[in-house]
Amino acid sequence: MREIIFDTETTGFDPASGDRLVEIGCIELLNRVPTGRTFHAYYNPQRTMPAAAEAVHGLSDGFLRDKPLFSHGVQELLAFLEDSHLVAHNARFDFGFLNHELKLCNLPEVSMDRMIDTVAIARQLHPGAKHSLDALCTRYGIDRSHRIKHGALLDAELLAQLYIELTGGRQIGLGLAQEEEKLVGNMELAAEAAVRPVRPVRVFTASAEELERHAAFVATLDKPLWLEEA
Repeated sequence: MREIIFDTETTGFDPASGDRLVEIGCIELLNRVPTGRTFHAYYNPQRTMPAAAEAVHGLSDGFLRDKPLFSHGVQELLAFLEDSHLVAHNARFDFGFLNHELKLCNLPEVSMDRMIDTVAIARQLHPGAKHSLDALCTRYGIDRSHRIKHGALLDAELLAQLYIELTGGRQIGLGLAQEEEKLVGNMELAAEAAVRPVRPVRVFTASAEELERHAAFVATLDKPLWLEEA
């Protein structure tokens, strides 16, 4: 099962009011295990960066000025995403910006059926608790000491670890280890059987003395059923 963990950085909170996507980071998982494949890109939003947004992610107008437009890199992004499920924290926010950019490119939007929201999972597991990425990383012992500002790829890397924990990460690993141990054991038994010497079939036949003693015992029985006439 292939899944993509992703995060975005933007100029604000609402694409309908003119806010744009400026960074996306993606992590590939296969069967809940990171493969090492990633996708990361910055985009020129074609508008100024509000000070409040820059304070969150540190992406300035000067830094983004020479970055490509989203439309110029969209096919590379879509090729990485393929048709996999997409996992994000507060996923409707990220899906909203991604689909807005796709719409501006006259491309089909990503179906919401592909969305997996880790906030929704965390709310089910820990009702009433804090569900921010920072709070959940603390709960699950995920090191985020290097997270000074928000960054799409960095946050996606943290979210990948969190998602694995939220979906039973340690138990999944234990199960795989047990299955591997069982497989190795079965292979060892098969190898042992392959070199085991073949012995001739043993024949168990009653001796004449044993047959005589058996007949004498049967003669003492009172009307045994198998001797009665039908």
